Amino acid sequence: MSKNQPKLSIGLPVYNGDKFIQEAIDSLLAQTFADFELIISDNASTDKTEEICRAYAAQDKRIRYYRNDKNLGCSRNFNRVFELSVGEYFKWAAYDDLHAPDFLVKCVEVLDYNPRVVLCHSQVYFIDENSNFLQNYNIKLNTNSPKPHERFHELLTKHLCYQCYGVIRTSALKIVPPMGSYGTADGILLLRLGLLGQFYEIPEYLFFARVHPQQSLSMFFPSYRSFTNKQAQYSLCMLPDFYGYTVWFDSAKKGKLLFPHWRILWEYMLSVWLFQLSLYERICCHISIYQQLKGTEYLLLKDLVKAIQTIWQYWQHNSHKSSKSPLEEIVVNDQSLLS
Repeated sequence: MSKNQPKLSIGLPVYNGDKFIQEAIDSLLAQTFADFELIISDNASTDKTEEICRAYAAQDKRIRYYRNDKNLGCSRNFNRVFELSVGEYFKWAAYDDLHAPDFLVKCVEVLDYNPRVVLCHSQVYFIDENSNFLQNYNIKLNTNSPKPHERFHELLTKHLCYQCYGVIRTSALKIVPPMGSYGTADGILLLRLGLLGQFYEIPEYLFFARVHPQQSLSMFFPSYRSFTNKQAQYSLCMLPDFYGYTVWFDSAKKGKLLFPHWRILWEYMLSVWLFQLSLYERICCHISIYQQLKGTEYLLLKDLVKAIQTIWQYWQHNSHKSSKSPLEEIVVNDQSLLS
């Protein structure tokens, strides 16, 4: 590739990441595959992130640093680094995770060799705040199946979406809608990529996911390390806080009416109709949605109850200003509450 168009673009969205970002950047710069650009989008950090990133950008011409005037929310910042990229392949990188030196070269080799593969990733293990090994992440999904409905079924199962940090064909990412601003938006993105092509997992531990209190998983999904084995037993109380996740993905939704579980269901259903599939494949995908969500219907009711509570609290707070009914008050005078 030419100097103006590297083979691979790496997008690193960050907010207040000064504790870990130096080690994360160093692990990327130490890759044996060097034909890449590193795009850093700083979501208006208030710590030393800007100082650290500008210093790296001044030392290595492959690094481009951008700073948002205000915090755009997670999903918009994730999408922004992709929009700024120019490579044939693209990879998201987190400010706190690490990679083995041969992670990139092995992923790129797979994509170069097999055009049916749209995403290549590796096995994962967890590290602590001091980069010490904690445990393996051993969920195995049959996403290398040649059948799109089988890949769809596998990606509906409980997993932690670490495939998002693999190397992805830019052409595939341009076809799917950008990452949404709702809970499990990363999982929906993977579902849609899976309908386009196969995933390949390198059978080596080359990606190291850091565990620490400031990460979104720890904040909204504290039991996530229980999801380390596909055969593990789960309970509904272990599910993530999708209300908190929705606001984390898009801070503009704070205080608004949210229906996170209805939104997830809608995005699942929509995914089946975004791309060209046979009628049989579409039916199989819808059956998979039913099978995976069966037993969690009460979460849809929970959304409705929370919405009623939000409307009631809003009305109580503003009742002295208007004689309209609660719903009229919201719809007429403050439509921005509705999401």
